[in-house]
Amino acid sequence: MSSPTVPAFGGQRPGGTGPRPSHLPLGPDHGGPVAGGTARRSLRAAFGLLGPRRDRHTMATGQLSGLSLPIGDDGVVIGVDATGLPAVLALSRPARLDVLLIGSMWLAQVLSLRAAATGARVAVETARPQSWAPMAQAAGGGQQCVTVHEVGRIAPQGPSVQSPVVIVRDCGARPPRSRVAAQSWQSVMTLLPYLGPTAPRLLNSADVVGLQRVSPQEAEVIGRVMGLSETDVAALPTLGDNVTMWCTRKHRQFVMTQPTDAETGLLGPARRVD
Repeated sequence: MSSPTVPAFGGQRPGGTGPRPSHLPLGPDHGGPVAGGTARRSLRAAFGLLGPRRDRHTMATGQLSGLSLPIGDDGVVIGVDATGLPAVLALSRPARLDVLLIGSMWLAQVLSLRAAATGARVAVETARPQSWAPMAQAAGGGQQCVTVHEVGRIAPQGPSVQSPVVIVRDCGARPPRSRVAAQSWQSVMTLLPYLGPTAPRLLNSADVVGLQRVSPQEAEVIGRVMGLSETDVAALPTLGDNVTMWCTRKHRQFVMTQPTDAETGLLGPARRVD
């Protein structure tokens, strides 16, 4: 036997004579008298000031096809694509994301700053702490949202949906295996300045790979592992300092990263070699 439903605000059930469940009484013109002007003022105060009354915005059905909204995936804006639209990389998400960036520390620092601007905590594991310290001190407007750790000295970061984490590993061309366990709301971006002995393993295990300008020999190796076309392989040695090819096993996208004035003032102009 099912139990009766209790109205949320003490009103009667549908079919009764009192107010409907889950609806507050309104005023004298909406469901019964309210005792005196004081009660009307108190009820009105609970909902704030009355705003201006304007006509509704309407649109004919035939006009809907001409309506476009610049809404895409959420994440870090890493640049613009070939059509000039923002390119976004979702670094803060429930599932861990492994990103491999074969490129410059400049680009890794730009992405770190932008990840911190979205509310993520950035932990940098690096063999070049002196190169990351100025950026870490400038990020966050005095708040410690970017921390720098020596290689192998990074502690568990405690990521959560309220405080996602991006770990940046700048440990040279032969980075040791990470000691930080995979967790939800924690992404890892590994930076390689050039291909090293562990590059094929890292390419195979990465969810997303960012490729800046590399030598023709490196491009051939990357092309074989990632299944790139001959056109993409030929393009890799010719990329500009601020152009990156982001790819997965199925998708390719060239992205141009234009630094803001603040990023240029802190990190300098775009460059491939640090």
